[in-house]
Amino acid sequence: MSGNEHPEQVSGLDRRQFLRNSFCGFGGIALTSMLHDEAAQSHAASPLSARQPPIQPAARNVIFLFMAGGPSQLETFDHKPLLNKLHGQPRPKEFGEARYQFIKNDAKLLGTKRSFRKYGESGIEVSDLFPRISTCVDDIAVVRSCFGDQVVHSAAQYELFSGRTVPGFPSMGSWGLYGLGAETSSLPAYVVMPDPLGALEAGQPMYMNGFLPAAYQPTMFRPGKKPVLNLDLPPHIDMKQRQRTLQLVRNLNEATLQTGDDELEARLKSYELAARMQTRAPEIFDLRQETKETLDLYGVGQQPTDDYGRRCLMARRLVENGVRFTCVVSGGGPGNMQWDAHADIEENHLRKASETDRPVAGLLKDLKRRGLLDETLVLWGGEFGRSPEAQGNGRDHHNLGFSMFMAGGGIKGGTVVGATDDIGLRAVESPHHFRDIHATMLHQLGLDQHKLTYRHLGRDERLTFLEGNVIKEIV
Repeated sequence: MSGNEHPEQVSGLDRRQFLRNSFCGFGGIALTSMLHDEAAQSHAASPLSARQPPIQPAARNVIFLFMAGGPSQLETFDHKPLLNKLHGQPRPKEFGEARYQFIKNDAKLLGTKRSFRKYGESGIEVSDLFPRISTCVDDIAVVRSCFGDQVVHSAAQYELFSGRTVPGFPSMGSWGLYGLGAETSSLPAYVVMPDPLGALEAGQPMYMNGFLPAAYQPTMFRPGKKPVLNLDLPPHIDMKQRQRTLQLVRNLNEATLQTGDDELEARLKSYELAARMQTRAPEIFDLRQETKETLDLYGVGQQPTDDYGRRCLMARRLVENGVRFTCVVSGGGPGNMQWDAHADIEENHLRKASETDRPVAGLLKDLKRRGLLDETLVLWGGEFGRSPEAQGNGRDHHNLGFSMFMAGGGIKGGTVVGATDDIGLRAVESPHHFRDIHATMLHQLGLDQHKLTYRHLGRDERLTFLEGNVIKEIV
């Protein structure tokens, strides 16, 4: 436009025509702004709204079978014939040094009494501790070269769940929920089912949301046959009366709610969830709906598998009903009640394997036959492994090389990744840190570890901390 032209002369329009013709444009801008504000308010009010992941996901849900205490790679998935040949001898110097918590440098190597066989079309070696899991190896990817940074239970458990060795950081379950939201509004989206024997060294903080909003915290189920109490309506109260009472409480809470009180908002949401669970959860928790064949598959009603079998079966029922992340813990209380075999590796691992082998295999088979394994990522493992050296008749904590496995959720079954050296001391082939396990889990859920961040104390925090590598051989 030249300096001599007036605005009303441009394109043959006077000022009145220009404003009239632009009205819809201004209105559209205003409407867009209003809708954006409304959407932002809606997301703020519903942080658990389901969100489409940026990458095409292979899995929608995760079940973590947490073997607390540190199952031995040498008695389970990592056959080391040389270790038996060197039984009772000092560790040869060519294998290098290792830092342990209890045993001394002059400890002797401890052979294993377990026998190994190749199973399935893939021919993966599994010990006789797991006669039933071994029948599922063609659906399993075993990572034999896992490692972490700590040999102390609490720090290693924090790292397993959050990628950090100190409390206060979000767990992988909370990160998954933050990235994807919830698929159901009538059940918790993130559930932890602890062992009835007691708490673990890292305690409840390892499962928690850390600095993420409180909406992403887990729901802790109680041990035993009633994981959630008070699901039934009080006597002489019908559902309409209950709903009116809840609406009154909701109105009073909203009238006094201080904007930005994250903890209070999460507490109110939890009360609303509890009310919805009264109509939906009782039937999900009622295992009498399952056939005898299914109960037997998990070992429900039998000893010693009844407890872990119930919780694994519950995990399947939760997945069926849209629960995003479920952690089923094996091991609790004092050390030997976990997979923490310091004094007697045989007694400890025979006992813990007998409690979990049938339920874990039952879960894998049940998910597969129901078409749920394709969309459910199953992760099995503990916070570290066990030492090749003896601590009495047991093994000490060991973080330099141990085994975990994944199944379902787009994982390539019948595969083995990585290896430890010939005595199981150190991961030497394709070593994979916990960060790689986390990165692979996020990738299967359709989440990018670099983009799934949260601003905290001036830093964009993420689950994988520095950098995790997706384990490409198994996806």
